[in-house]
Amino acid sequence: MTDIRLTLVVACALVDTDRRVLIARRPAGKAMAGLWEFPGGKVERGERPEATLIRELHEEIGIIVHESCLAPLTFASHAYDDFHLLMPLYICRRWEGDVTAREGQQLAWVRANKLRDYPMPPADIPLIPHLIDVLL
Repeated sequence: MTDIRLTLVVACALVDTDRRVLIARRPAGKAMAGLWEFPGGKVERGERPEATLIRELHEEIGIIVHESCLAPLTFASHAYDDFHLLMPLYICRRWEGDVTAREGQQLAWVRANKLRDYPMPPADIPLIPHLIDVLL
């Protein structure tokens, strides 16, 4: 049995007042470019998942999120060819500021039952039914 690298990435389902979820399209030049995903990012050494989300949401889309507004919803565990991804998904309904694409990515507000219409990385797809359960 070979050792496989475990990568911890945290994601957030931002939900607006119309119960739509924000997804972002990975820009050209990044791994899995063109696929849609929930905002978030890799948890750095010594960083808590909530702190990662607060940092990433500010860097990627310019909003301020307080830890008290992040609620764990579910997680994905997915084996890619060269690493295993563990990805907690938080849900957030309150933030400060306007959502703005700050890294050249496309953004879309999508109803939970329409998320499957957007091509996503394999690890994100199993998260969709959980969002449908909560939001529909």
